[in-house]
Amino acid sequence: MGHDTDVFIVGGGPAGLAAAIAARTRGFQVIVADGAKPPITKACGEGLLPDALKALSELGVELRESDGCALAGIRFEDECSSVSAPFPEGHGLGVRREILHQRMMERASDCGVSFLWNTPVTGLFEEGVVAGGNKIPARWVIGADGGQSRVRRWCGLECLATQKRRFAFRVHYRLKPWSDFTEIYWGEEAQAYVTAVGPQEICVVLILNKADSRFDEALQRFPKLCGRLKDAAQVGPERGAVTGMFNLKRVWRGNVALIGDASGSVDAITGEGLSLSFRQAAALADALAASDLNRYHAAHRRLFRRPRLMGQLLLLLDRRNSLRERTMRALEAAPQLFERMLAYHVGETRPLQLATASAVFGWRFLAA
Repeated sequence: MGHDTDVFIVGGGPAGLAAAIAARTRGFQVIVADGAKPPITKACGEGLLPDALKALSELGVELRESDGCALAGIRFEDECSSVSAPFPEGHGLGVRREILHQRMMERASDCGVSFLWNTPVTGLFEEGVVAGGNKIPARWVIGADGGQSRVRRWCGLECLATQKRRFAFRVHYRLKPWSDFTEIYWGEEAQAYVTAVGPQEICVVLILNKADSRFDEALQRFPKLCGRLKDAAQVGPERGAVTGMFNLKRVWRGNVALIGDASGSVDAITGEGLSLSFRQAAALADALAASDLNRYHAAHRRLFRRPRLMGQLLLLLDRRNSLRERTMRALEAAPQLFERMLAYHVGETRPLQLATASAVFGWRFLAA
């Protein structure tokens, strides 16, 4: 049987579009299908780290200056301490998810990717997929359909271990940004992730361990942030999502491979989800070109290592308030250590350099 396409991608979000662009630029015919109609949005922090912007640029996706707000670094805040660090190279960007999706669609269209919007994929068969009630033969099938991936379930690649789930709620406010840093506020079993996404608009995401509070109620856990949002008007509806971390034993089987949250995820507090997806897309396209999905599996494990480590460290601070308070005091006393850790977080520092910084941090921590 012949193929209607070389690569069929299930899921038209950023991960699926990145995979489509990367595969198309390597000469493959590509179809992307999604049950939704674009632009596709999601409850997320809407902050792109410098590594994500670099990966997008390598895919040929260029975000315009008017699309969002440049971000200079990251700041951690709690009720007693504040510590910040600039990005070691370049800048990040706060940009609404709908705008990011639009720019990625434009690039994919320019590359010659074909789209099937409002077309749910309902199953796989040996030579391809069932989409919109039709069988579409494809040489390769890519599951980019999120953390609750049906493609993952259909091909028997369910997760090996799932860590505790958390719950994210996003709201936009009409308010002039007070900082060009992405800010993370720490509270009791919760964080608030604040990003400027326009000259008069900010995005606030609350990440909670339990989905037992309304957004306004949970926001009261962060008095500093509440003071800054006082009298600000809400823009658009509140949105929610589930976040967490899980790993897969394998990310491919037969002619099917997984990418993005479908292939394993890191907690939203890391801000690494999109950057990870974009890097995976390039690695996957290289593996398809070599007809060797084992190559993608090896690259996927390597790419996942650093974000997973940072996610585990940040979640440890979430679980242990006394540890977080001492950590914040230690970093506030030696901000250069926070700069080194941020450099590792965005991929600009090697593990050995991080280990050296960690040893120095240990002494600071004991004295805090």
